[in-house]
Amino acid sequence: MPAGGDVLDIPPIQVRRNSGLYGYERALCRVGLGPVAGADEAGRGACAGPLVAGAVILSDAKSRQINGLRDSKLLSAAQRERCYDEILAKAVAWSVVSISPEECDRLGMHVANIAALRRALLRLDVPPTYVLTDGFAVDGLGVPGLAVWKGDRVAACVAAASIIAKVTRDRTMDELALAYPAYDFEVHKGYCTPLHQERLDANGPCPTHRWRFENVRQAAAKTGNLTGRTRLPAAGLMSES
Repeated sequence: MPAGGDVLDIPPIQVRRNSGLYGYERALCRVGLGPVAGADEAGRGACAGPLVAGAVILSDAKSRQINGLRDSKLLSAAQRERCYDEILAKAVAWSVVSISPEECDRLGMHVANIAALRRALLRLDVPPTYVLTDGFAVDGLGVPGLAVWKGDRVAACVAAASIIAKVTRDRTMDELALAYPAYDFEVHKGYCTPLHQERLDANGPCPTHRWRFENVRQAAAKTGNLTGRTRLPAAGLMSES
């Protein structure tokens, strides 16, 4: 069943092992399912800052391929910035959306994650015919799609989306570091690292922390700092990771 909920008569699609990062898009386009969009998120596992999702449609023309394109987690910050600029210059279409910590608390992380991916895909200037997502199927798109395990490592459009999301979120965390200097957000980007936990235990949460996370609530109880506590619904008193 396609991710969009539509049943289509799709001919068998073969992706050759040696077809490279653009193999999925090329195979889908060969059977008339282009343009193909990829979507991915950044920040799902962080306990502070926004959840950011990107969506990208790439051209398979060799002159418009992205040099050094890989999963964002396998690139240095400088490499991601270079790829980011090239993606924006060469992509057929791209979009990015941010889900605030408040909305993450209200929805829960999984629902917020799917919502972010859906919003990013629906905001593309060029409507896709098929969608590839990293790990999670996304419904409500009106087009078929496929959730690909480690999609950011096997599909170019998903890798590009991961870079758009990661660079956008990292820039936001750098800005939040200036607003809340006690937490060193520019270093750990809001993820649950020992340094971040140390700052949480010393200061309690700030307005950009997510109260769905157990470590945030524990730090709040320890310090008596209840910043943001009122936005967590009573039904949401569960651990998130």
